[in-house]
Amino acid sequence: MCEYYFDGKGKALRPMIVVLMARACNIHSHRTADLLPAQRSIAMISEMIHTASLVHDDVIDGADTRRGKTTINEVWGERKAILAGDFILSAASMALARIGNTAVVSVLTQVIEDLVRGEFMQLGSKDSENERFRHYLEKTFKKTASLIANSCKAVSILVNSDPQVHEIAYQYGRNVGIAFQLVDDVLDFTVCANQLGKPSGADLKLGLATGPVLFACQKFPELHAMIMRRFCSEGDVDRAWRFVLESDGVEKTNYLAQRYCREAIRQISQLRPSTERDALIRLTELVLTRNK
Repeated sequence: MCEYYFDGKGKALRPMIVVLMARACNIHSHRTADLLPAQRSIAMISEMIHTASLVHDDVIDGADTRRGKTTINEVWGERKAILAGDFILSAASMALARIGNTAVVSVLTQVIEDLVRGEFMQLGSKDSENERFRHYLEKTFKKTASLIANSCKAVSILVNSDPQVHEIAYQYGRNVGIAFQLVDDVLDFTVCANQLGKPSGADLKLGLATGPVLFACQKFPELHAMIMRRFCSEGDVDRAWRFVLESDGVEKTNYLAQRYCREAIRQISQLRPSTERDALIRLTELVLTRNK
């Protein structure tokens, strides 16, 4: 079951960012670009934590497809899927303990807490329209960006004692992670299901108001009532979908993602020039232009 999602069909975005960040930090710290064994472990651990969260999310959401194939919970059932997710997390925790650096352990265990808190935030909503967007961005950080941010920080800690370098790595990961999720939320409205590998419009069907919906509220105030009842009334999902496409919700969400990517570039540009640093800058363009 655990091997089922580790089939090479995912984007492997997280380990790719972590490896590039590790090499960029190594060069910045006047070392060779070669990865330390512990940095390589962090890249693997980041993908394991991510995959465990996917397994658990699919159970919570009742999803039947993931990366274009049937989910673990559909194949083996919910109980076994939860245990499989737990097992992946336990393997990641053991690998983390073997690194033997207490600062790194502290940074990466924060990710697991953030994932759980983010999931609880997603299950709730804010009554106030002003608080709703802030709640959405905080949830996005905890569920998606925290893992990238803290993994980047962890590999920087291993080679550099300067807190400023740790902050650069963290802020790059944070901003890229939020931008990645904003684009993901846009794709839910703009890409057909067979390209995305999951049913489009899935967020609305789960009762979730993402960036495009929250921006669309400015043109279609009737969306507020739908958000509060989590799109559960008949016709809500189709009407909300139509309102988003008839508004500038998609464009505004894309623009916000671009702002986060510009900040990521500003942060990473503070490191010494290197091929890896430039690759991290180019990677922001990939985040913004991807279609799956």
